[in-house]
Parts: sequence; structure tokens; C-alpha cells
Amino acid sequence: MEKLCSSMSFYVLGLLYTTNEKIRQMKRPSLLLIALLIVLGGKAQDFLNQATVNGSFQIDAQLYRSDAAIGITDSSIAGRKIGVNGYGNIIYSLGNFKAGMRYEAMLTPMLGFDPMQEGSGFPYLWASYSTDFIDVTVGNFYEQFGNGLIFRSYEEWTLGYDNSMNGMRVLLNPSKGVRLKAVYGSQRFYWQKYERNNRGLVRGVDAEFSFNEILGSLEDSPLRIIVGASAVSRYQRDADPIYKLPENVGSMAGRINIGLGNFTLMTEYAHKINDPSALNNFIYKEGHALLTSLSYAQSGFGVVLQLKRVDNMGFKSDRAYVGNALDINFIPPINRTHAYSLTGKYPYATQPNGEMGMQLQIHYKIPKGSLLGGKYGTGIALNLSQVNDIARNPIHDTILIGQPGTMGYTSDFFKMSGDIFFRDLNIEIDKRFNSKLKGIFQYMNLLYDIATIEGHAGDPVVNAHIGLVDLTYRLSSRKAVRVEAQGLFTREDKGDWAAMMVEYTIAPKWFVALSDQYNYGHPEKDQRNHYYTASAGFTRNATRLALTYGRQAEGVVCVGGVCRQVPASSGLTITLTTNF
Repeated sequence: MEKLCSSMSFYVLGLLYTTNEKIRQMKRPSLLLIALLIVLGGKAQDFLNQATVNGSFQIDAQLYRSDAAIGITDSSIAGRKIGVNGYGNIIYSLGNFKAGMRYEAMLTPMLGFDPMQEGSGFPYLWASYSTDFIDVTVGNFYEQFGNGLIFRSYEEWTLGYDNSMNGMRVLLNPSKGVRLKAVYGSQRFYWQKYERNNRGLVRGVDAEFSFNEILGSLEDSPLRIIVGASAVSRYQRDADPIYKLPENVGSMAGRINIGLGNFTLMTEYAHKINDPSALNNFIYKEGHALLTSLSYAQSGFGVVLQLKRVDNMGFKSDRAYVGNALDINFIPPINRTHAYSLTGKYPYATQPNGEMGMQLQIHYKIPKGSLLGGKYGTGIALNLSQVNDIARNPIHDTILIGQPGTMGYTSDFFKMSGDIFFRDLNIEIDKRFNSKLKGIFQYMNLLYDIATIEGHAGDPVVNAHIGLVDLTYRLSSRKAVRVEAQGLFTREDKGDWAAMMVEYTIAPKWFVALSDQYNYGHPEKDQRNHYYTASAGFTRNATRLALTYGRQAEGVVCVGGVCRQVPASSGLTITLTTNF
């Protein structure tokens, strides 16, 4: 077998020389398979018997139907009756070597996803070799420096977001407690092939030092210190007919993480040189970002205070692009992510051109056996987050704030504007009443600048009160019924909403659910609609199938402060996932 595979490898190698032009036209997966045959052909037995293969598949499909009551017509869905998003991810491992590929098919993408995502192919191919000292990856990869303020490459399937790098990454561990990273390449932009004239190259290095590991005297110390620093640059040619634009845009960041007993302090500061772009209206102001978190935790009690300031920190590998792609950096949100339909109806999208925010989280577990704790104890969580615009001052009396081709404005670092983008004050009580019944009760007070966050110019700021009750009753060791009741009360946007959901679960395989959202407070009576759904799901081992039939209200979906618009739709949704 080994002799046969070796012979085949030499044959393939000769074929590469004699049909060089054809090989250049082959698809990337074919080249990868040929490379594997060449490298591993002489060790076919190891290749087959000592390797492991794992991966995952997911298919999301929507079958659309017309629904005049909520404005769904053939024209609104562009005549499409079906949308399909699917992928398959496969990883091969043999000793220190790994390789993987992801196939994607969006034919056509589901409503709400960017039309540029339509297509199919292998956008993600990689191979890596790793030891205790070095880890080298060629092809596509994801990586993050610190909190991501100047570099984060990641994928979020539910948003249709993927800014994976295509190039090389090197990770080094030269000594205990020292970790070094270097990345180089271009970012994915849907299905477009990289060309030097359409987007830039990204280069970056990162270093992190854990002093408790480096210094033996601190190994058992209650004081924990980690320090890191990063530098990232983007190179893009200047072809602008109006402005003289910097071709190399550099950014730097430094961070420190200190822990002492139950206290932890994390701070990261980032600076970016002038980067005139379509995102900031081509101003030459430099960018800054600061993220700080102070936390205290002990048994039954925890508190976290976070502060953030962002000023002109949009950073893309194409200065002319303003859409939801090609972000080099990531601005972390510091507000609570809500899981319920009405509390999550108005999610916050980070504002890279300028925002100043804070978040306070307090968690307390009332002890068991106390008057309020009862037999099982009671959990209380308080969360307050608010994000304001930054204060901006004109650079000269004759120059407007943000005027293209100028320095834009000045801004005092610790001064914020009186304009509030977002405020969320919520309290949640988690209570088990007995061995069968438990409940979650939540109140939320919300302020949401829909004009800024969603781009609905002229719309008033949404002020809302939201309440919910979530009760779960365990019928047996495998069966349970869960009921949700929610209410959203506001005079703005589409007025008051009510929502109900009933879910029946037979663990670990089955669930069925009925739900309805009703905008009974809409100022126009003919726009008051029931957004009903019926759902069912089945799980077997690592495979899950879920079906949902009904209506979906127009809105916004956000993950980690990155958002996309979701149009109203009606029909059947199918999701199939499996892992192996």
C-alpha cells in the first residue's frame, strides 16, 4: 500500500509540472487534496489509521408565502419562494498537523442577508502545524488581539458575518509566560477575489506576558499580572481623486489585567492614526478607544463595573466601504444581551464613530433558609447600562464639525454629550418555589435612539417599559412545561406589544412550542397583527432538526454589538445541524 501511494505521489508531482496551466485553473480543494497526497503519500497507513476527522454541518432554509396582513407580497420577497443558507466544516488531524475546509452554499440567501452572499464554494481552507513552541497556519484563520480594539477576525453565522483572514499566522511560545502572535493577509469580502485595488492588506503583531509564570517568586502570589501590547497596520493604495490619503494606517494598543484576591481590573487603550474613510466622512482625526472593567466576586455575590470610550475608531480594510463587512477591529458592547423576544426587541449596535458608555452588574444570591431565600434560595440580578454620544467641538469657527478633508473636530477625552443612544435598567429575580416549579421575573426600563442605531432619521427616541414572567413546571424527570408572558409598553415606534409562549419538552429529544406576538398598541388599527409561530424540534445524539411555521416581525438581530436588519416574513423555517 505504501509503495503504491508513493508511486502515485511521484506521478501526481510529474503531472503538476506537465499540466501547470490546467492546475492553476483548478479549484482550491483539488489543490489541497493533491498537496496532501504528495506530502503524506509515503505514509498512507498513518494517513488512514492514525488520523482523526471531525466537523459539522448546518442547513437553514425558509419557504416564503404571501401574507398581505403584514405586507408580504411577491414583490416584497422579490419573487423568491425559498432561501437556503448551508455550510459543511471538516477538520483533519494527524499528530501535529491539521487541515480543514468549509463549504458554503447560499442559493439564494435567506431574506435579511446581504445579496452579495449569494454563491457557493470553499471560502475557508487552512492547514497548520503546531508544537509547544510554534503554531503556524497558512490559508484562512480567525484571531484576536486583546479585546479586539484594533484586531479581531471572527465569524457569526446567524448574522452572515465573516471577516476571516486569508494569509499566514504564527504563534510562538518562546518561554514560559510569553506568547507572541503575528498575522498577515487579506480579509474575506463575500465571494470577491482579493485584488490590490479593491481592498487592503492587514499586518499585525501581538505580545502577552504573564508575570506569574515568568517570575517564579509570583507563581503562588495572590497578585496576578498580565500585560499585553499590539500593533496592526492596513496597507491600501491611494487612488482618491480628491484627497491625499494615507496608504499605511497604523494602530497600537496596550492592555493590563491585574487580579488580587476577589478583585480583577482589566484596562485596554487603543490609538489609530488618521484614517479618512467613507465611514467617518473622510476626516483626518486620529482615533482612540478605552475599555476598562473592574469586578469583585465571592460566593453568592458579584459586581462588575465597565467603562468604555470610543472616538473615530472605525477601521476597515477598504476605506470606501460602509457596510457590515471588512472590519479589522471590534468594539465590544458593554450592555446586557437579552434572550427573550420583547426584552431583546431593541438591541444596541456599537457606534465606532463615537460613544461613551458604562455598565454596572450586580448579582446576589439570597441564602437558603432565610425569609426571602426560602428553601432553595433566591437569585437577584441588577443591570444598568447607558451609552451616550461623545462631546465634539469645532476645530475652527468657519469649519463645520465633521467636514470632509479637515481634522473633523476636537473632543475632550472624559467629556460626553447629553445625547443618549441607549439606556437599559433591568432587574431579574430567579426563584425556585418547590421541586417542580421555578420562575424568572424581569422588569426592564429602556431608552433607545432608533434614529441613530437603526438609521431611521426623524423617528423619535423609544422609551419603553418591559415586563416578563417565565415559569417552568416539571411534570416528571423527562417532561416539562414552560410558559412565557411578556409585555412591552411604549408610545413610540409601533406602540405596545404583548407576547405569549407555551413550550412542552420531552428530554432529551423532543420539544414543541406555540407563541404569539401582538402589536395591539400600533397607532394604525389595520397594522395591528398577530405574529404567531408553531415550532417543533427533535434531537438525536449530535443531530438536531427544528421546524417553525408562522410570521416573523420586522426588526433587528444583534450579536456582540454587530447587527443586521430582519425583514418581516411568513412561512416555514427549517434548521438542521449535526456534528461528528
